[in-house]
Amino acid sequence: MTGPSEPRGERFADEGRRGPARSSDGPRDTGRGERSFERGDRFPRGDRPRGGQFGGDRARGGDRRGFDRRPVRPAVDLPRHVAYQAVAAVHRDDAYANLVLPAMLREEGLTGRDAAFATELTYGTLRHTGTLDAIITDAAGRDVQRIDPPVRDALRIGAYQLLHTRVPAHAAVSSTVDLVRSVGPGATGFANAVLREITTLDHDGWVAKLAPDRETDPVGHLALAYSHPQWIVRAFAEALGGDLAETERLLIEDNERPPVHLCARPGLVDPVELADEVGGAPGAFSPYAVYLPGGAPGDLRAVAEGRAHVQDEGSQLVANALAGAPLDGPDGRWLDLCAGPGGKAGLLGALAAQRGARLTAVEVAEHRARLVEQATRGLPVAVLATDGRSVGADPKLPEGHFDRVLVDAPCTGLGSLRRRPESRWRRQPSDLPPLTRLQRELLTAALKAVRPGGLVAYVTCSPHTVETHVTVTEAARRCGLPVDFVDARPLLPAGMPGLGDGPTVQLWPHRHGTDAMFLAVLRRG
Repeated sequence: MTGPSEPRGERFADEGRRGPARSSDGPRDTGRGERSFERGDRFPRGDRPRGGQFGGDRARGGDRRGFDRRPVRPAVDLPRHVAYQAVAAVHRDDAYANLVLPAMLREEGLTGRDAAFATELTYGTLRHTGTLDAIITDAAGRDVQRIDPPVRDALRIGAYQLLHTRVPAHAAVSSTVDLVRSVGPGATGFANAVLREITTLDHDGWVAKLAPDRETDPVGHLALAYSHPQWIVRAFAEALGGDLAETERLLIEDNERPPVHLCARPGLVDPVELADEVGGAPGAFSPYAVYLPGGAPGDLRAVAEGRAHVQDEGSQLVANALAGAPLDGPDGRWLDLCAGPGGKAGLLGALAAQRGARLTAVEVAEHRARLVEQATRGLPVAVLATDGRSVGADPKLPEGHFDRVLVDAPCTGLGSLRRRPESRWRRQPSDLPPLTRLQRELLTAALKAVRPGGLVAYVTCSPHTVETHVTVTEAARRCGLPVDFVDARPLLPAGMPGLGDGPTVQLWPHRHGTDAMFLAVLRRG
């Protein structure tokens, strides 16, 4: 368990000399008007930690969910304050961490180590929420859902520091109690006691205590040990052929910080030159990929000038597979049927420019269509703000017209959980029926849009078999058109390992270092 130490110069450097955090209702009196909780003590007065409950907030006139209270200016350091605000926004407002956190960092002027520390606390806490909640429940002696939401989020951040970073325990406890003092003043003693209890075991010790037995309940064990919902663990295991050891490696990879990949747009910048320019390294598989060592990609001149864009290497590979697949006959009319926000359209547009082709990019949401326009500016791309299922009804989307069609279908996004830390807790199995219906309809529209002999690539950023194999098979069977599967494996770089038995391809974070992209290529007869 490694993680960042605290930024140098923080005031917590003195906290070890101050001793344990002070508490008004902690479990032990020191004789100096303070109470402390020593390592190994578990509520020595026979009491469970008190405070931090909804009832106490109502008694103080607060909202039942505590959502109407905002923390005053932080008693803690700024990185922890920003991390708390981001985590609270995710849980309180259904915000997305990758959107709210950068804005908060800019607003507070955090950069360098401070920004990295705030990011680590935010993303790490959100990824590990399931396991942290189980540990907090046990340490508090009550269900975590019965803890006042602001106090609960502060405890999650504190527990993450204790179990997943190199922050000294006394600093993690003290800073969290300070944070609780600003968001739930009546719960400081409760928070102190809960955190001191958490310090009695390390992460592996808590997993050994709380996780179901690996032999009798392997899915339950993996779910708690690696902080994923059980239904997602089952879906991953099924997609990996029931191999639980490989499933475990995938779950571990999901909890790691993902690298940032750039796409060097063909014809606009050479990937080796781009790697030198940004201090990165050429990708292992995609001929256009550059691995960025760190920093803010939006600040790069190559990105600002449109010579490169941020895009996972797996997304580059599936788009390039469609563009590179052998095709007889005309090859000048390409279609991206679900183009927003424009990453794959940007790559396809650059490739189309080199080959004298034109790309039609379709996006149903107008604001995302504007993003596609921005992403493809200067490229031979026409953007349509319309529903991709309108093929045949929209005169700009005639049937049998296009030579190559990409369907990057809306999906659960289970293949990119490492990039969206809160999504694993928001997605539910009930999301699947409406999504798979939409996926089948879009793929059917794509098969109608492509000319006889033309190619369709169906792509999802999810390995769930219902969204991949089942959707493709059912759409091909029901579309009423002659369709053949094309072996997608030769369309990826030679020597790329772990591509399976074909004809479809499933990429994996733990095998390829990419998001878990699925690719099926079909040829209309």
